Amino acid sequence: MNAQAPRNSAKGAVTSMTGFARADGAAPRVQWVVEARSVNGKGRDLRCRLPQGLDGLEPAIRAAVEARITRGNVNVALNLTRTETTGALRINRDLLAQVLELAREIAGPDAPPPSIDTLLSVRGVIDSGETQETEEERAALEKSIAATVTIAIDRLVTARTAEGAHLAIVLTNHLAEIERLTDAAAATACLQPEALRGRLRQQIAALLDAVPALAEERLAQEAALLIAKADVREELDRLRAHIAQARTMLADGGAIGRRLDFLCQEFNREANTLCSKSADVDLTRIGMDLKAVIEQFREQVQNIE
Repeated sequence: MNAQAPRNSAKGAVTSMTGFARADGAAPRVQWVVEARSVNGKGRDLRCRLPQGLDGLEPAIRAAVEARITRGNVNVALNLTRTETTGALRINRDLLAQVLELAREIAGPDAPPPSIDTLLSVRGVIDSGETQETEEERAALEKSIAATVTIAIDRLVTARTAEGAHLAIVLTNHLAEIERLTDAAAATACLQPEALRGRLRQQIAALLDAVPALAEERLAQEAALLIAKADVREELDRLRAHIAQARTMLADGGAIGRRLDFLCQEFNREANTLCSKSADVDLTRIGMDLKAVIEQFREQVQNIE
């Protein structure tokens, strides 16, 4: 049996839901290979493919997976090969004589004897010489295979952790781009105090010149709406808060996929609001770029455990 892989993944590591691993083992007269693979999933789902007669291994496989993996669709397949050579064929002569005697009694002494094919097809006439497996041997075999399953799951976790480290770098780069675009939005000319005041003066002047004239209460409402729509500082502040939260999650690691997915919705909400409030070409362009990067971020988050 191969040496065991490390049992513990790195503490605080970001883990992918995608991975593949294999491990093999051997015992007297038998060899086996365990393959474990996982892909994205909303929860944890396990499917086992086991040879006939070894279904009793599934609880041990399920325990090994549940102890190490919290999310993803996991498939474990066991391929088993018997290596014992078949012994020489032997004829059970006593049984053959009984069959011949019974055939003569039924068909009569003058009837031709049964054909060789017919005689050899009678169960027990031919002994293949295969060694029968005892219950103790079967239990020992299942224990050895279960140990190999543990190794395969450990290696699968290692593969998922390695892929997660790559994903963490990609996600960190996306966050840096989201931060850059957020700062660029805050620095646009249309959001500078003097530009905001000038645009509001024009819009309020248009309201005052409206025909028929607006009632004073309606005028106040419209002015308040204009001021609220012109100010996107709250959206930019929330974007920065989400960036900081995402970075903290990536640093902490663990099963953060669902929380990051929820945070992507918050990112999208702020970017959409930014675009809807924008009355400036540059700010709108930045908002669209933000939405594109956030979508790239979200696509990668779908791979996180």
